[in-house]
Amino acid sequence: MSLLDDAIGLISPGWKAARLRSRAVIQAFEAVKPTRTHKARRENRSANQLSQNGAVSLREQARWLDNNNDLVIGILDKLEERVIGSEGIIVDPHPVLKNGNIAKKFASQIRSAWAEWSVSPDVTGEFTRPMLERLLLRSWLRDGEVFTQLVSGNAPGLSPVAGISFWLEALEADYVPMQNDEANGLVQGIYKDAWGRPKKYQVYKSSPVSGRQLETKDVAAENMLHLKFTRRLHQARGTSLFSGVLMRLSALKEYEDSELVAARIAAALGMYIKKGDGQSYEDALTAKDGDRDLLIQPGMLYDDLRPGEEIGMIKSDRPNTNLESFRNGQLRAVSAGTRISYSSASRNYDGTYSAQRQELVESTDGYFVLQDWFIGSVTRHIYRAWLNLAILSGKITVPRGLDMDTLYSAVYSGPVMPWIDPAKEANAWKILIRGGAATESDWVRARGSNPDDVKRRRKAEIDENRELGLVYDTDPANDKGGTSAEAATKPGEPPPESQRKK
Repeated sequence: MSLLDDAIGLISPGWKAARLRSRAVIQAFEAVKPTRTHKARRENRSANQLSQNGAVSLREQARWLDNNNDLVIGILDKLEERVIGSEGIIVDPHPVLKNGNIAKKFASQIRSAWAEWSVSPDVTGEFTRPMLERLLLRSWLRDGEVFTQLVSGNAPGLSPVAGISFWLEALEADYVPMQNDEANGLVQGIYKDAWGRPKKYQVYKSSPVSGRQLETKDVAAENMLHLKFTRRLHQARGTSLFSGVLMRLSALKEYEDSELVAARIAAALGMYIKKGDGQSYEDALTAKDGDRDLLIQPGMLYDDLRPGEEIGMIKSDRPNTNLESFRNGQLRAVSAGTRISYSSASRNYDGTYSAQRQELVESTDGYFVLQDWFIGSVTRHIYRAWLNLAILSGKITVPRGLDMDTLYSAVYSGPVMPWIDPAKEANAWKILIRGGAATESDWVRARGSNPDDVKRRRKAEIDENRELGLVYDTDPANDKGGTSAEAATKPGEPPPESQRKK
């Protein structure tokens, strides 16, 4: 209780009591009370205030590390592999007829057209869809955000891709200026309505250059995809995934550089000649032999030393034996703040099967979160916009009897959790399928493949083997003891000519 509280109590006892109650509540939590060892740092600025002041600096630092730091390059490479993968996000259409059956021919038609368009979907013509998706993901996580403009119709200088006038223009975060105009609802380059929904985006017409005023254009929100990395609500622009680990990564790089220099110095052989007392030293002006050279070779005898001289070696404690353990400890902290497993960040895969699988299971959930984020903000919107234009252009024909509510239905999938022990994983899937807890399609998707494509290729392979009379144990029908051709023969029918007894 202070003198101010006593003075307030004379005027308003209720006010004084409220102040004392509030102070008691605050003091009940040790974390809110600054001490000599606890600084109680607080953040009371809004998400937009933080990104306005720091988003540009964060992404520039992250870009520098992506160019010069092998650890950051490796982290982003691994995130590309585990979130997008080599084949990109797989879209498996699932339109349904009004009778409840899947429209297989229509789905096959969509897949074929989608695959053909995916060969060159961007306006530059440089990237396939999987390549573009990996670049979008890298820009998103490194810079904090990335933009993609959906271009359609008669665009000057662009030719239809696979007969469809639809393209993607990927834009880095620099293309949308961090400008504000409260009177017009402009928040960091994005025009928003009263509910905070984007209406249009302010975009530079050409590549932005620092220090130059460039002309801008407005792009409607329905034609712009904004993939941003945020950790708070009501945040207009994204911040880098590395925002919480940038200092640690930079310090670790500087420390490793210093250790490398120290090791290089220690690797240079150093020797010294220890002389006797002061009388053993000769005046440099009266010395007749000038500079002395000692030829060093294995097994040599030092017989040219003068009286009182002794040769010594300069010893060093480099390389530092604790460097690896310290570095691994820092990498564990970095992996905790970047949704990546420690083994992937450090490229250290030591450990038992159980330990590796536990780490893989936990880290895969983090990859799936980023994967779902990417699909929800980018892939799903691109696929639906493309499908609309593909139907309007006549490249895809909607069949009669299609349930139009399922026109956009599709299964989106990316890389799945890899198998550490294929035999154990395969047996586990067999048990799940036999027990009714999973389907064959789930198993195929878990391998990163399309179920329809696998079944079609599998059937063609088995039919060809039976036609040629080839017997392999990969055909489960052979487990009954007969040949492939005999297994394919229906009851009551004579066996093929190749199998008849002569």
